[in-house]
Amino acid sequence: MNASDKAEALIEALAYFQAFRGKTVVVKLGGSAMDDEQALVKTLQGLLFMETAGMKAVVVHGGGKAIDKAMQQSGLVPKKIAGRRVTDDQTLRIVKDTLINDSNATIVAHLRKLGGRAVPMHSGSMHALFGSKLLLPTDAGPVDLGHVGTVDLVQASLINDFIEGGVIPVIPSLAVDVDNHDQWLNVNADTAACSVAVALKAEKLVFISDIPGILRDRNDPLTLISSLNEAGCKELIASKVIDSGMIPKVEACLDSLRKGVGKTHMIDGRKNHSLLLEIFTNEGTGTEITIN
Repeated sequence: MNASDKAEALIEALAYFQAFRGKTVVVKLGGSAMDDEQALVKTLQGLLFMETAGMKAVVVHGGGKAIDKAMQQSGLVPKKIAGRRVTDDQTLRIVKDTLINDSNATIVAHLRKLGGRAVPMHSGSMHALFGSKLLLPTDAGPVDLGHVGTVDLVQASLINDFIEGGVIPVIPSLAVDVDNHDQWLNVNADTAACSVAVALKAEKLVFISDIPGILRDRNDPLTLISSLNEAGCKELIASKVIDSGMIPKVEACLDSLRKGVGKTHMIDGRKNHSLLLEIFTNEGTGTEITIN
């Protein structure tokens, strides 16, 4: 790209800079996009670019693959029901250690190394998420998954204090029991990100993982659907184009939209600068989901 092309790209982005200046964007990190250090750094560079351009950025992350690996190294077999990890005492210790001391610490360290300001939000007075125990509804009745919870309360004012000061909060998918602050709860990261986006009245909620978005044919990346509304999502779920683990993600997107989030996006974090391409270009790179 020559200098003129670069200038044209910046001019194209100008309208997006103006539209989103001062708006909050919640970015949920997950999948192989977190395991590939180079891809993670590119994503975080994009996040810092957004923050420098005047947007308010928040990161919510999981760490499923790292947790699976840590469990296997400890001789434990991961068990999941309807996409949620069964979390006994031993599993909870591994989940907490991996999310806080591995995933969260890595993201914060990278952001700081890249010249940004970031703060981990998971301990003591810095707890961001509070919740209660989840009993998973099934056709056979409620299922107890152990130390698994839902998010009942987001410390929105605390998070806002940081983002107003140009500091990026980095929040793991862990909640503290609202009635017992000594008890940790493992929370689905997509659900946690939606709760944070709703509490902050975010303009955008971006899911970054190792999938390009919603495909009409999952084996053909050329069938990527660039934009969907609620009716379109329901139609694709009914026709099983959207199925399995993608259904909870799409339902999480729709739930956050109904509660006031402006738009949601699904993008592949392994694609170079996918976050910037999705937010600041006309074509985008993943799937945008809107309510209407």
